[in-house]
Amino acid sequence: MTGCEEPAPAAQRRLMPDEAEPHQRTWMAFGVSDRVWEPDQVPVVQRNLATIATTIARFEPVSMLVRPDELDLARELVGDAVELVPTPLDDLWLRDTGPVFVTGGAVDFNFNGWGGKQEHARDAEVAEFVAGRAGVPVVRTELVLEGGGIEVDGHGTAIITESCVLNRNRNPGWSKQDVEAELAELLGLRKIIWLPGIAGRDITDGHTDFYARFAGPGVVVAGLDNDPESYDYDVTRRHLDLLKTATDADGRPLRVEVINGPEHVRDDSEDFAAGYINFYVCNGAVIAPEFGDPEADSAARATLERLFPGRQVVQLDIDGIAAGGGGIHCTTQQQPLALQ
Repeated sequence: MTGCEEPAPAAQRRLMPDEAEPHQRTWMAFGVSDRVWEPDQVPVVQRNLATIATTIARFEPVSMLVRPDELDLARELVGDAVELVPTPLDDLWLRDTGPVFVTGGAVDFNFNGWGGKQEHARDAEVAEFVAGRAGVPVVRTELVLEGGGIEVDGHGTAIITESCVLNRNRNPGWSKQDVEAELAELLGLRKIIWLPGIAGRDITDGHTDFYARFAGPGVVVAGLDNDPESYDYDVTRRHLDLLKTATDADGRPLRVEVINGPEHVRDDSEDFAAGYINFYVCNGAVIAPEFGDPEADSAARATLERLFPGRQVVQLDIDGIAAGGGGIHCTTQQQPLALQ
C-alpha cells in the first residue's frame, strides 16, 4: 500500500527516531484558523505560537511556515530568531500535517483533516512541501495517520490509539494487522502497543500524544485525569492498566510514570486541552505547558526534570492554543539530525 517517489536501497531499513534524539531543526506553522478560534482569540494563539517558536529557538533552529499575507505579523512576533517560510496553510497543527521523518527520508501520511472534520486542502500538501525544503525523499502511503497519533521509542516500539488510526473516518477497510504491516515497513516498527483512546469527543479522536509518551527505552510517562466528570477519567485509567502490563519490542516491561492533570485551569472553554503529556523534547530542553495550578504545574515539572536529566524544562502559558484543543507537541514536528 506504500508508494515511494525515490525507492530506498533494499538494504536500507527505515526507522523513526525517538524525539529525544538530536534534531537538525523544529518545524512549525503560523496558520491560525478562524474556523477554530473566535476573532478575539486569534492574536492570543499567534502570540502563543511565537512564544513556543522563540523558546525552542534558544536550543535549536526553528523553521515556521506562514501564509504570505501574514509574513510581516509573524516577523514582528518572532523577530530574527525563527526562519519564516511562506506557503499556503489551513491551520497550525504541524505535528499532524507535516511529514514524519525517518532514516532515509520522510513519510507523507495522507492527511485527511482528522477524518474530514476540517477543511484541509492546503494542509494536505504540507508534508511534501516540508520534506522538499528539508531535502529528503518522500514516501507516500494510503494509510491516514497524524503525527500526534503515534509515539515511538526509536527502537521499534510504538504506542497508538485505536480510536484514531482504526477509525472508519480515516482508514475504512484496514485491519489492525494491515496497519501494523504498513508501519513496520514505513517506520521500522516491530511492536505496537494499542490503547483504546476515545472517538468522537475531540477533533483528533484521541491522539496518543495526550495520553502516553516515551521518556526513553522501556519508560513511558502517562497522563491521569482525576476529574470524574471528564470523558478521559475512565480512559486514562484503562490506559494505565494496559501500559503497566505491556512490554516493548525487546520484551522489556514498561516502567510507567504518571503525571496527574491540573485540578483547575485559567480557561474554562469546552475544548480546553489541559494535559501535561503534550510536551515537546528538543535539543537540551523539554518545552511543556503550565495551566495556573501551582501544585500540579510544579509536580509535572519535577517529573519531567527527573525523566529527562540534563535537559532544561521550560514551562509556557499556551492557553490560547489549548482552547483550540491542542498543545505544544501538536504545533511542532522534529527533523532529526541523522536521517541517513
